[in-house]
Amino acid sequence: MSGTLRYLTALLLLFACSEKEKPLTPDTPDGNGQQEKPLLSDDKFGADINPTGNPIGGGEGYNRLIDPSEFLVTNRMELFDALEFAGPNQIVYIVDTIRIDLTGHQNIAIRGGVTLASGRGKPGSQGALLYSEQLETLPLFVATGPNVRITGLRFQGPDTLRRTEQMRQLHAEGRYYSIPNSRAIQTEYPNLEVDNCELWGWSHGAIFLRAGSTDNHIHHNYFHHNQRQGLGYGVVMDQSTALIEANLFDWCRHHIAGTGRPGTSYEARYNLILENANSHSFDMHGGRDRGDDTHIAGDLILIHHNTFHATSVPAVVIRGIPQESAEIYNNWFLHTFPADAIKQNNAVGNMRHYTNQYTPNRVLKD
Repeated sequence: MSGTLRYLTALLLLFACSEKEKPLTPDTPDGNGQQEKPLLSDDKFGADINPTGNPIGGGEGYNRLIDPSEFLVTNRMELFDALEFAGPNQIVYIVDTIRIDLTGHQNIAIRGGVTLASGRGKPGSQGALLYSEQLETLPLFVATGPNVRITGLRFQGPDTLRRTEQMRQLHAEGRYYSIPNSRAIQTEYPNLEVDNCELWGWSHGAIFLRAGSTDNHIHHNYFHHNQRQGLGYGVVMDQSTALIEANLFDWCRHHIAGTGRPGTSYEARYNLILENANSHSFDMHGGRDRGDDTHIAGDLILIHHNTFHATSVPAVVIRGIPQESAEIYNNWFLHTFPADAIKQNNAVGNMRHYTNQYTPNRVLKD
């Protein structure tokens, strides 16, 4: 588990150990449920607080930009050559206006310590575009060591569709995976940073953090149209940990998802979730989903200061019992009632929600 998550866990245990086994506490104003004392919190709600100094979703106004460096890329072969020779603390920079077709390629390695960059957010720049039209792309890029940074790029996948009826029919026939899947970025190493990128069209997940990948930082990105029925994730984790903050999410099935296996934890803060969705926004699977005869739904889940506009689906669903805790606080849900926004399925415990705001008619700041 990351140092940040360990610190937050210690504080939670210090202030709320006696409450840890309580079921959900309603955030109702009518006195039906006792309001919990806020933890690690304040009097502000939703993503508006965004104290990061950079715009939610990145792009124009983002200030952690990279200048062109020793490896300057203008085409596919130059990209492959640069990634082959680049080592720790070196930058592979793809010229902002370049579009590189990577159809037919996968598992393109980025070595530990390397930064892959372009100029999304510079004046007049959307950043270089890397794309694949091959349905089976698992994944396009893989970080093969720790401390990789990917910044200022656009990643376009091969399938933006939900395929709802098609996937349901294939599932009924036992052939769900007969249509191949795609991912943009994958790693099993720690300290991956993905920031100021746009990622769309990845049928399984835009970013997949595999077992052993800890202390990751996914921030100031724009995730959209990663939405295949039954899959479709912005960020998906399996026995990994991440801080996920100040991202803009739209048109994903789950914007954040976890397998729920022990060792899976995340903190999600300052994220803005727009209206379009075909399932709940933030997720953690439980033992029933995995079929492992447990109710375990990850370790520690912290969800705070996010804004959820997608009211046709729940905002947060925890599908079992976290081994440590799920704490959901100081979010702004446009849902009218807590029960519409937050759910715990299959088993109850180690989960609390408090000091959230539920209103579709919030007064905007001047």
